[in-house]
Amino acid sequence: MAQRNDDSPLSPAARNLDAPAGGLASFPPSDRWSDWEEYDPAEWPRKVGRHYTLVPTICFNCEAGCGLLAYVDRESMRIRKFEGNPLHPGSRGRNCAKGPATINQVNDPERILYPMRRAGRRGEGRWERVTWDAALDDIAGRIRRALVEDRRNEIVYHVGRPGHELVYNQRVLHAWGIDGHNSHTNVCSAGARTGYAFWHGADRPSPDHANARFILLLSSHLEAGHYFNPHAQRIIEAKARGAKVCVIDTRLSNTASKADYWLSTWPGSEAAVLLAICRLVLESGAYDREFVRRWVNWEEYLRAEHPDKAPTFESFERVLRELYAEYTPEFAARESGCDAATIVEVAREVGRAGSALATHVWRNAAAGNLGGWQVARALEFLAVLMGAIGAPGGTGVGIANKFIPAPPLMPPGPKAWNELMWPREFPLAFFEMSFLLPHFLREGRGKLAMYFTRVYNPVWTNPDGMSWVETLSDERIVERHACLTPIWSETAWFADYVLPMGHASERHDLLSQETHAARWIGFRQPVLRAAMERAGRRFNSTWEAHREAGLGEVWEEDEFWIELSWRIDPDGALGIRKYFESPYRPGEKLTVDDLYGWMFEHSVPGLPEAAAKERLTPLQYMRKYGAFLVEDSVYNTHEKPLNDIEILESEVEEESGIVSRQGAALGVRIDDRYHVGFPTASRKLEFYSSTLKEWGWPEYSVPCYIRSHVHRSNIDRGRGEMLLLPTFRLPTLVHTRSGNAKWLTEISHSNPLWLHPEDARRLGVATGNLLRVTTEIGYFVDKVWVTESIRPGVIACSHHLGRWRLRADTGGERWSSALVDLNQVGPGQWRMRQRQGVEPFRSGDPDSERVWWHDAGVHQNLTFPVQPDPVSGQHCWHQKVTVARPGADDRYGDIFVDTNKSREIYRRWMAMTRPAPGPGGLRRPLWLARAYRPAPEAFYIR
Repeated sequence: MAQRNDDSPLSPAARNLDAPAGGLASFPPSDRWSDWEEYDPAEWPRKVGRHYTLVPTICFNCEAGCGLLAYVDRESMRIRKFEGNPLHPGSRGRNCAKGPATINQVNDPERILYPMRRAGRRGEGRWERVTWDAALDDIAGRIRRALVEDRRNEIVYHVGRPGHELVYNQRVLHAWGIDGHNSHTNVCSAGARTGYAFWHGADRPSPDHANARFILLLSSHLEAGHYFNPHAQRIIEAKARGAKVCVIDTRLSNTASKADYWLSTWPGSEAAVLLAICRLVLESGAYDREFVRRWVNWEEYLRAEHPDKAPTFESFERVLRELYAEYTPEFAARESGCDAATIVEVAREVGRAGSALATHVWRNAAAGNLGGWQVARALEFLAVLMGAIGAPGGTGVGIANKFIPAPPLMPPGPKAWNELMWPREFPLAFFEMSFLLPHFLREGRGKLAMYFTRVYNPVWTNPDGMSWVETLSDERIVERHACLTPIWSETAWFADYVLPMGHASERHDLLSQETHAARWIGFRQPVLRAAMERAGRRFNSTWEAHREAGLGEVWEEDEFWIELSWRIDPDGALGIRKYFESPYRPGEKLTVDDLYGWMFEHSVPGLPEAAAKERLTPLQYMRKYGAFLVEDSVYNTHEKPLNDIEILESEVEEESGIVSRQGAALGVRIDDRYHVGFPTASRKLEFYSSTLKEWGWPEYSVPCYIRSHVHRSNIDRGRGEMLLLPTFRLPTLVHTRSGNAKWLTEISHSNPLWLHPEDARRLGVATGNLLRVTTEIGYFVDKVWVTESIRPGVIACSHHLGRWRLRADTGGERWSSALVDLNQVGPGQWRMRQRQGVEPFRSGDPDSERVWWHDAGVHQNLTFPVQPDPVSGQHCWHQKVTVARPGADDRYGDIFVDTNKSREIYRRWMAMTRPAPGPGGLRRPLWLARAYRPAPEAFYIR
């Protein structure tokens, strides 16, 4: 018998077993996925084998898009569990807690299985079951009338995280000829996106964490941030090889606790710290001089802002040192509260790392503060100085590591511009001003004939949720509201239709994210349909497969949009239907196999060849493996040379070196060589943004520090004022999507106020006591957690919790929501009180009667006014609040909101904007990216 050392991690009972032939495997080998056998753990200690077919799909419980394998019992055709897909290039078989919890969502006893229609007043809670035909015909008729009557801007699709990241829904709305996409991004990441975009035209970074020597993170990415599982595993790999990590985060997050350096900044001061590090790098000469000379638009900056200076790089270097001379470590320490010596040490580590500097910010400071977009700009400035852009171990440009395959017959952009989403006041906003929609509608800027919400819960997620309740309740301005959702939510309660759509494992779509220095594509598929078709069954649609599997009439979104579009334009007269016809069978309705089969055959390089080696079609290959690596080790894509034909057919602007053909920039000439460059106006990295200057923000044309609306000088602690930090995530939850996952809710179901001991002594409270937190439009009452993990003067509260429902038996997930009374106590004045927390309940899942927790958290977002940054459009989440002991009548979870005050504050922030038109009568710069981009002529104000 094989003997092992006593320090073996195996249990004593297993130490004397012979090692299996070929060693232990972490995952089932893919050649056995069609018939995998393992023992049923529920039968232990008996050894009862179960046979499974393993179907790959994609997780939907955050944005990362990690791969999953569904274990489908071959006998019962029931999904037994979800584990990681080892062939997924981004996640590599590893998942956080949210991935396996997909099984909770599939088996949720409270999920919606049939289409429902409102039977009373909105919000009254009276519903009736309706057929899909009735719902589709009503919705299609309303959309058709709006299109025929040229009321195109009255159709809006409002989505949080669709899963359809890659063109699909853009194709739908553009086929309809509307500018109707409304996203959640300006309450999420628009601040950071704006800062990145003004540097290199792309709105996301792509850090090569695994190969970095120094990793600089703003926020808790390792455990809970953007793409956190694919990033976290690569950060751990880098640390194992000796890389150091610095976390800039006001809270001592789990990530910060594992870092080599933790800088607990006063919220909003992060740009001051970053620019101080940039200054130190400039002073020491540790920056990559040649990279900056070649790839930064310093010539343009000198011509525009310093025409008296010699047009040399040496002049630019002198100007840079003068420009950032004020950003000393001591200045940064005064602004941030951090130690100046630590800032200097971090700068030295950055210098030692050279171009292997991986950096990242997403929400955190960029989403919390007025001017937060300059935090991302300052962070990217540091990466630019070090020559880390696109370098191994550095910080790439997101578009270089993301792959978007072209679909068949893509419709052109519409000749329409919807000012309900893209108002003139925000010409540089990086995404739609979605959280201002209630205010725009109440001001009379328009109305909605058809409003869709999908994977979005604005009543709960957005600030100023009671303004959403008031607006969604008004049938004069929102005529029809269809909520496409598998579960009840606070927003669905105020809809006209609640239409059940599939969870992550119950629909098709594609995903590709910039998780590392590669390009890959993942394929989400409805696993029960795929498993039954492997067994020889055939279905015309996914909802038919779901019906067969006992899932009621749950549709998938792809087929919903295809069917709806055919009903809008049944004879093709509107020019819509042709985009939903099969590319293989002209005139016949498009199927999901047609759509994805065509894309995999024509638009994914290398996939047809890889499939052919296994005697599979590309679609069969993706159904079998679930993901495909398009290209590995993707670096320095900006250096790609233009080919001879491109050069010969183009013109070169002598002063700037921009290479263009027929008015469209193709690249840039640098040192007599021609490169693709970056998707900016200059095709270089734009330290100087002529766009910001031309569009009314000359003071922000270079990276700088903007004092936040919650700068410490605005907080009077003597009067009980504090800063509320509400932006952080919990690693086990994600917005409203995880409320139906019992495992996750059992782990995390409370969002107490993080309070420093110094503030606790001042307020006379201890852990578990209540505090009333008063904002500009109301207040909420929450419990305290006293901890040194937060700065004095700052309180923090996670935004993932505080779910509520208005009926005991429906309207919200009973695993995670409190039953509340919601009463209007005066014009615009609303009071919410919890009647009961989470309690055991009877259902088809025996675990529902074993619920032991009662807390559902507190819904703080209701009490926040809208605070749109005038440049990026990002809602500035951080709040100046007054914190006090509760009154005699205050109870845990109490909320009060005055929407009259919310409108006053809305107008105050709107007064900070500098509206279009810009140069040439434009609504927005033509070079600047825009979601669901319309036709060029729509950019002009006529």
